[in-house]
Amino acid sequence: MMDNSADPVSPASAATPQGVLLPLALAQFICSYAASNMNVAISNIATDLGTTVSGVQTTIAVFTLTMAALMIPGSKLTDILGRTYLFRRGLLVYGVGALIAAAAPGLGILILGYSLLEGIGTALLIPPVYILATVFYPDLTSRARAFGAISAAGGIGAAAGPLVGGIITTAISWRAAFVVQALVVGIVIIQSRSIVDPGVQGPKPGFDIVGTILSAAGLFFIVVGILQASTYGWFKASQDFVVGNTVVIPQGGISPVWVFVLVGVLLLAWFFWHIRSMERAGKEPLLSTRLFQNRTSNLGLVTQNIQWLVLLGLSFVVSVYLQTVRGYNAIETGLILTPATIGILLSSMAAGRLARRRSQATLIRAGFVVTVAGVLLLLLLVRETSNVLTFVPGLFLVGMGVGVMLTSSVNVVQSSFPEEDQGEISGLSRSVSNLGSSLGVAIAGTVIVSNLVTGNLGYALALVVLVLFALVGLAAAFMLPAGPVSRSPEPGPDPAR
Repeated sequence: MMDNSADPVSPASAATPQGVLLPLALAQFICSYAASNMNVAISNIATDLGTTVSGVQTTIAVFTLTMAALMIPGSKLTDILGRTYLFRRGLLVYGVGALIAAAAPGLGILILGYSLLEGIGTALLIPPVYILATVFYPDLTSRARAFGAISAAGGIGAAAGPLVGGIITTAISWRAAFVVQALVVGIVIIQSRSIVDPGVQGPKPGFDIVGTILSAAGLFFIVVGILQASTYGWFKASQDFVVGNTVVIPQGGISPVWVFVLVGVLLLAWFFWHIRSMERAGKEPLLSTRLFQNRTSNLGLVTQNIQWLVLLGLSFVVSVYLQTVRGYNAIETGLILTPATIGILLSSMAAGRLARRRSQATLIRAGFVVTVAGVLLLLLLVRETSNVLTFVPGLFLVGMGVGVMLTSSVNVVQSSFPEEDQGEISGLSRSVSNLGSSLGVAIAGTVIVSNLVTGNLGYALALVVLVLFALVGLAAAFMLPAGPVSRSPEPGPDPAR
């Protein structure tokens, strides 16, 4: 196979580490921005395309689900096709998807362009972002700063999405927001031409197609199953569940939610059996089982998942509430959500200084405490007729809390493994974060759009659900070691072989 790891560029254009960081951070920013900017345009999109809030919710959840399902395969493809090659091709797929979404005549084409192509493009380009940062920043101090900048760009993108998306949607249209994404991607492609990467040296690994299908299908069934709750209810089916012309579950039977979730869990169990069997046979699976044998990393992954679940879930819930219950337009919704953006900006700028004074575990714990306090303020202060200023303290605290945690959780996970595992753990880390985003929109979003509760009650119940998840994250944070993170041992022969 030809080495496509680096496209031809002039030797004089070789980038410095500082020149590498900007396109990598901007790529992470636009991908995270895409996950949240849709929230403020929910009413506009639903009206324009003749769909419902649940339809737009599905579109957003499937976007983050596609990223979660394909992030690990994308990480593996990075080692096969090359880092810069996959980075640029991922950007190209993303840009095409954005243009298709901008021209979408209906929900199906929007899902094709936004949920699938943008999701696939993100899954291809994000793993190289973190691997390239590892390559160009070889010492731990500079690498931590690079990871911090990229992670902060992701958090800022997710937080700024509602405001920027609201301005564009109100001033032009929601379609223009996708055109802007395509333009930014074009800028990143041009900037990336200066990145000269020697590529992956030595033999290239094989690609585990069966593992890819099993992991993607398992996550798909779980998230799509949760989305069924808005139509069929959580426990008993509120209407017949029909496949073709056949009633599979009659009204009053068990909700199809749990059938989908059970199928997803069984597929993921099959996936873990499959990768373990491949390791025993001396083959290279999609994901090494040793990545799940580090307790500190596992806890860090839990905190990552819940951070994004709370952030994206809260953004969706508040956006739906503001537009469908309070009647605000896109820019008004974006402006009301701005305190969260400010909170993330301030805490992200202070992240490096805080990390020198406090351990990563302490910062994650403090972040969850502040986040829970923020959600509780939104629950206690906001009413259907309350002033918009009642949103400010809660949203600001949530932004501060999540911003403090984002970089710390990434550092805990990445620092738990040696150099040769950075590619795999980076893919797993990004997958877990995006799965959190998808679950946040699916779970909290399904609560607020449910027919069982309306108005302020739906909003309140969704926030209670987010508080419960944040408390689980806080419990995981308290189980993290307070001192420096200890790495897993260097990979050696599989004792099972």
